[in-house]
Amino acid sequence: MLQRIQTIYLLLAAIVSGGLCFYFPYGLDQNAVELYAIEDVFLMGMFFGSVALSLISIFLFKKRQLQFVLGRINILLNFILLGVFVYWSLTVSGETKISEKGIGMIIPVISIVLLVMANKAIKRDENLVKSVDRLR
Repeated sequence: MLQRIQTIYLLLAAIVSGGLCFYFPYGLDQNAVELYAIEDVFLMGMFFGSVALSLISIFLFKKRQLQFVLGRINILLNFILLGVFVYWSLTVSGETKISEKGIGMIIPVISIVLLVMANKAIKRDENLVKSVDRLR
């Protein structure tokens, strides 16, 4: 059942995490050079981990419980990524790494919103299946 609404949400979350990190800088350094996530191995690992979890959970449509758990793990991963961005942006003393914040710092927030909506739809499907099983 790939035509469910949570598939669209998960696919959008994968596109946001995997695609937009190449186009939007997450900050500027002290020389006004834009910083992209592709230049940092840690950030790329976190973004591609989020993409992988989203794509894996799309194809686990028969196992709704596991799909729900993977969605929660993906939300946690995006919160960690958001925490890293907030930490880097708040420790600007001495112009350490990021001089100015970029629009790429909101990518995890968009991904979290899409993943929460996908988890709500997965939970709704699970409740529907349970209610039908009670009627039998």
